Amino acid sequence: QVQLVESGGGLVQAGGSLRLSCVASGRTFGPYAMGWFRQAPGKEREFVAAISLSGSTTDYANSVKDRFTISRDNAKNTVYLQMNSLKPDDTAVYYCARRASGSVSRLLYEYNYWGQGTQVTVSS
Repeated sequence: QVQLVESGGGLVQAGGSLRLSCVASGRTFGPYAMGWFRQAPGKEREFVAAISLSGSTTDYANSVKDRFTISRDNAKNTVYLQMNSLKPDDTAVYYCARRASGSVSRLLYEYNYWGQGTQVTVSS
């Protein structure tokens, strides 16, 4: 069993920054790709970013590209999401997830473990 615990969410003004963390415990952290997804009220959960097991490959949704950065520290079993230039449209619950493969993917159903989520609220 794998447990994923997100932290770092909160309330921030537009233009501000937050860094989310996701710590994995249980079975080994790697070799698995990790992803961040988000779900706003009344909307479906959507892909935000993903990182390969080695960290050499990343992928971002167009809406966050050049503003968000995903990274991982396998020694700490942790994946991060640095979020800069935040906008009100970024308001959502953010989830980290682990994929049963080392390569990145944007597809929710390809991730088999999920955290409980952390709330990010961006005020205008």
